[in-house]
Amino acid sequence: MRQKNKHSAAFWERAQVYLLIGPFLILFFLMTVLPVLSSIALSFFHYDMVSMPSFAGLDNYLRMFLQDDVFPTILKNTIVLAVLTGPAGFLLSFVLAWMINEFRPAVRTFLSFLFYVPTLVGNALYIWTVIFSSDSYGYMNSFLLSLGVITSPKQWFSDEALIVPIVVIIQLWMSMGISFLSNISGLQNINPELFEAGAVDGIRNRWQELWYITLPSMQHMLLFSAVMQIASAFSISSIITTLAGYPTVGYAADTVVSYLTDVGSVKYEMGYASALSVLLFLLMFGTRSVIVRLLKKVGQ
Repeated sequence: MRQKNKHSAAFWERAQVYLLIGPFLILFFLMTVLPVLSSIALSFFHYDMVSMPSFAGLDNYLRMFLQDDVFPTILKNTIVLAVLTGPAGFLLSFVLAWMINEFRPAVRTFLSFLFYVPTLVGNALYIWTVIFSSDSYGYMNSFLLSLGVITSPKQWFSDEALIVPIVVIIQLWMSMGISFLSNISGLQNINPELFEAGAVDGIRNRWQELWYITLPSMQHMLLFSAVMQIASAFSISSIITTLAGYPTVGYAADTVVSYLTDVGSVKYEMGYASALSVLLFLLMFGTRSVIVRLLKKVGQ
C-alpha cells in the first residue's frame, strides 16, 4: 500500500510538471517541429500552391545541384558570409563581454545596454541606408568627398566588390546583441571561489584563468551564444534585401534564405523552396555539431 501511494505521488508530481510545460511543448511542436517535418516532406513534391502536390522524388534536389545555374553562387555566398560573420561575431562578442565585465557595475550596465541597443531597435537597419546612401548626402560619400578620396558619389550597393564587406560589417553590428548579453551573463555567474582555488593550484595570470576557469565554467552560455550566431550567420537576408534589393548585382551577396524566399513567395515553387530550406537546415545542424565538439574540448 505504501509503495502504491509512493507511485501515485510520483505520478501526480510529474503530471504537474507536464501540465506546466504542456503549452510550450504544444506551441513548439506546432510552430517548429511540424513546419520542419512539412518542409522535409514537401521537398519531395512539386507544389505551386494552386494545384495538388505531385510526387517528384529527388527532382528538386537534382535541380538544385545539376540544373540551377544560380544556386552555386547562392550557396557560396551563404557559406562565405557565415564563415566571416559567425566565428568573428562569436569571438568579438565574447572578447567585448570579457573586457566590459572588468568595469564597475554601473559602467558595465551602461556599456551592455549600448551593445544590446541594435537588437532592441526594430528599424536600426535603416541607419545604414543613410550611411551608405548612393548620393552625395550619404554620410560615407559626404565624408570621403570632403577628404578628396573620391570625386563622385560611390554606388555602394551596385558594386559587387563592396556589397559583401558592407553586409559583413552590418551583420556583425546587428548580431552581437544576444550573444554579448549571454556572454556577460555567463561571466557574471562564475563562482569567484574558483579563481581563489585556481590561484592556490598554480594559476598565475589572466590567460590561464580564462582557459582553465572562465571558459569551462560558462560552456553552456558559450554553446547558446554559438548557436545564436550560427542561426544568425546562416539566415542573413533582410540586411541584403533592404539595402541592395533582390537580386543584388550578379547575385554577389544573395543567400539561400533570400533565394528560397524568392522561389517560394514570388515564384510559388514551394517544393523547390522546401528543398532549399532542408539543405540550409542540414548546413546549420552540421555546423552546430562541429561547434559543440570544439566547445567540449575547451579547458581540457
